[in-house]
Amino acid sequence: MTALTLIHTAEVHRGTFDALAARIAPGARLVHVVRPDWLARAQDGIAADLADEIEAEIAAAPGAVLCSCTTLGPVAGAAGAVRIDAPMMALAARTGGPVLLAYCLESTQDASRALLEAAFAAVGTTGEVRMLDLGDLWGLFEAGDTEGFAQEIAGRVEAELRAAPGTGCVVLAQASMAGAAAHIAAGVPVLTSPETALRAALGLT
Repeated sequence: MTALTLIHTAEVHRGTFDALAARIAPGARLVHVVRPDWLARAQDGIAADLADEIEAEIAAAPGAVLCSCTTLGPVAGAAGAVRIDAPMMALAARTGGPVLLAYCLESTQDASRALLEAAFAAVGTTGEVRMLDLGDLWGLFEAGDTEGFAQEIAGRVEAELRAAPGTGCVVLAQASMAGAAAHIAAGVPVLTSPETALRAALGLT
């Protein structure tokens, strides 16, 4: 099987995707490019020099490319990579009802909302999007407390659902947030991106 190149901005995603591939596509060969410096540089917007570096990395890859960073997604997608959240947003647009879109980095807010709205447009509807800013929890992820991070996200999402019933689905915008899904008692679909995106990038959907 041709190698799939994955562009990450955190080392933890290497293990996540290796484990997923071992379960859903044992023959897949994954090549990981880990660039936390790109996320740091993108916090105030993606400048031309950073965009050039991302595009060059994608162009040099021998096969398909999956970008696991939501912040870098618009540039990576324009350069031909699969955006990690694109397959997930397509699913969310088909659920109907308001979508609760939770995110932990301000730099992902506009990119995530724009992608979801484009997914709604693709299915011919205008869906309601409610944004849930969980930026104060990002420090837990940066400190390596992934379980605490997941639990805190779950608690906040559940509180938001209780305060605003009638939600059609929950979208956890970033790959780093996926672990929270198992802790959320929502009564509605809770969508995460890693497995959905990996299946799409490997042509398994």
